[in-house]
Amino acid sequence: MPTNFLTKEGYDKLQDELEHLRTTKRQEVAERLHEAMEGGELIENAEYEAAKNEQAFVEGRIQELDLLLATAQIIEDNGKGKKHDTIQVGSKVTIKEGNYEAETFIIVGAAEANPREGKISNESPIGKAILGHKVGDTVKVETPGGTYNVKILKVA
Repeated sequence: MPTNFLTKEGYDKLQDELEHLRTTKRQEVAERLHEAMEGGELIENAEYEAAKNEQAFVEGRIQELDLLLATAQIIEDNGKGKKHDTIQVGSKVTIKEGNYEAETFIIVGAAEANPREGKISNESPIGKAILGHKVGDTVKVETPGGTYNVKILKVA
């Protein structure tokens, strides 16, 4: 079973979501189902179908989060812990591609990746390419759209 890398913040966020789904959301869906069942003919009841679909989604997400959290490995916050010269999951990295502006992001596990928040997956093309490299290295990144090079400017 693959390890899921999560920051402490990401782990806590998923734990909170799981707790919400198990308590509040399950209860809300159960109430919707109960109300829809009292609404008459179940075969033609759109609200009943919608509630059943939502229940299936909630239960599926609970299973997904249970597995994710059970296999999670909390990654060290490099800002508070020891510094590493090489890029690893949890590293804050600044890179530059050609004449474009430098970009800074944190390498996180796939479950927590959110490029808009500056978090990229260790399984993404850039993430995979730069893992294990150091400041000053120029690294080839292979993507479905082609290959390009990035220079590593800073690792924290």
